[in-house]
Parts: sequence; structure tokens; C-alpha cells
Amino acid sequence: MKKWLRVIVLLTLAILFLLIVVPFLIPIPPLVGTFPPEELADENSLFCDVLGIKVHFKQAGSGERAFFLLHGFASSIFSFREVMAPLSELGKVVAWDRPGFGLTQRPLPGEWEGESPYSPEFQAKLTVKLMDKMNVSRAILVGHSAGGAIALFTAILYPERVQGLILISPAVYSQGGIPGFIRFLLNTPQGRHLGPLLIRSFANQGKELAQKAWNDPSRITPEIWEGYLKPLKARNWDQGLFQFLLSSHPLPLENNLPELKIPVLIIHGENDGVIPLKESFRLKESITEADLDIIPDCGHIPQEESPEAFLKAVKDFIKRKGL
Repeated sequence: MKKWLRVIVLLTLAILFLLIVVPFLIPIPPLVGTFPPEELADENSLFCDVLGIKVHFKQAGSGERAFFLLHGFASSIFSFREVMAPLSELGKVVAWDRPGFGLTQRPLPGEWEGESPYSPEFQAKLTVKLMDKMNVSRAILVGHSAGGAIALFTAILYPERVQGLILISPAVYSQGGIPGFIRFLLNTPQGRHLGPLLIRSFANQGKELAQKAWNDPSRITPEIWEGYLKPLKARNWDQGLFQFLLSSHPLPLENNLPELKIPVLIIHGENDGVIPLKESFRLKESITEADLDIIPDCGHIPQEESPEAFLKAVKDFIKRKGL
């Protein structure tokens, strides 16, 4: 009996050693080939300080009508490159990189107090504070995928600041985030040590994810692929994405949908391989003032793959609703 007890104790100690000590023995090599975001900026890139975060954005157009563009997960304002100029014919357009993505500053733990700048709550607040910076009292929020969920969340938290919503393949029912027990593990010292390494391995699947987002992946040119990869050259991109995942959680959207009293346009690609089309049908039924426009022969990113159809849907919506 004592012999078996000794074996069990030794096995337990060995397992604890593996779980507690071994992760710290795995080296995390420094990122190479990364630069300060400002060095990666385009000629028309702009930066401003909002709530202590240096936000990267681009703007076009002018007028009382204003569009604020929120990109999706693992994306950036590059996703709106085809539609920014045409939209600017309708008013002021501001596209910005959400924390954790693009060329917006990626603060590290210890560099902020209070709530994480990567959390959905902070991003909703950041949206309206950026509007303040641009002297915009009310705006039409255009959100793609996970950015659609943040746009919707912003409208729920700050209804007086949102004139309308244009939700592109919105991730409302298929929200991101990681299960609580995994978040707990990643928040341990061992998880925080290995987290950036896990994120780097995830980035290696980027091409596969991009191809899944397009109805016709053969249209992804080398120039487009280079635009997708540019944020991975920004300093601390792995740490930023890791912190974003730690801070993400499902948003309480469903119960608030019937309360929305603003015009809502949902645009969805017929062949979306990321967010099922049925989710947008469900969303339309839950929002009193919602219209749904389905774009044929299109995947998850209508604003990139079918910009003409996307813009027609937006212009018709603006005219129909008198926005």
C-alpha cells in the first residue's frame, strides 16, 4: 500500500512539474522584422490619441452625414479600401483600426489602468470618443463581421450617438471569444508566457482563413495578400492579439435587439463560408427596423469582393430611410 501511495505521489508531482514548470522552459524567440506602426503607415494614414490609445485611421469626404467603419476580426481598415472613396461622396467617412489590429497601438499589460483597451466595452467607448475627436455628434456605423457586433453594441450602449447601422455579415450569434476555462488557463503565468507563441502559430493559418472568406479565392492578388499581412509587421502584434482574445467575451445583444429604434441594413454574401446566411435572416426578424440585402456570388467580405453591389445596397438604404 505504501509503495502504491509513493507511486501516486511521484506521478502527481511529475504532472505538476510538467504543468507548472515546463511551459517556462519553452523559449519565446523575439519577433523579427517588426516596426513601429508609424513606419508602416500609408501616405493617407492618420493617428490620434483617444483614451490613451494611439489610433490609426483614415478619413475621406465631408458633410453632416458621417460613416464610421469598423473592421472584423484579424482584419484592418484595409478591408474597406474599395468602398471608402465612393462612400465619401455621401458624406464624411472614417475607418479606424480597432485595438489589437492594423496599425493602432497595442498596449502591453501594465501600460493601462482599469478595463482592458482590448475589451468590447472599451472599443464601444473608443468609437464614440473617436467621433468626438472628429466633431461628429451622430454617425452611421458600418461594421463588418465582429466589427458588426461592436457597432451594434455601441448603438445599444450609446443610442444617442448612432443614426443608423450597416452590418456586413455580422457576427452577432456566432460571436468570437474563447471559453471561460480556456481564458482562465491562458490567464495563468504559464498561459501568458506561451500565449504569444500560440498566436504566432495561429497566424500561419491566415491564408487558409482568407481563402475561406472569399467566394472566389483566386481573386486574392499578391497585392491584396500583402495588405492583409502588413499588420503582422507591427511591433507587438502577437501580444496585442493575445490580449484581445483574453479580453473578448460574448456580448449581451439578443435581448436588446427589439429595443433598437434606428434604421438597420444587414448585408450578407450569399455564399458566406464564415458566418452562415441564416444568422442574418434571424437578425432581421429580431430588429424591427432592419432590412436585409443578400449579394449573390459573394462570400464573407462583400465590401471587398462585391463593392459595386455593396455600395448600391448602401445608397438605396440611405435614400429609402432618409438618412
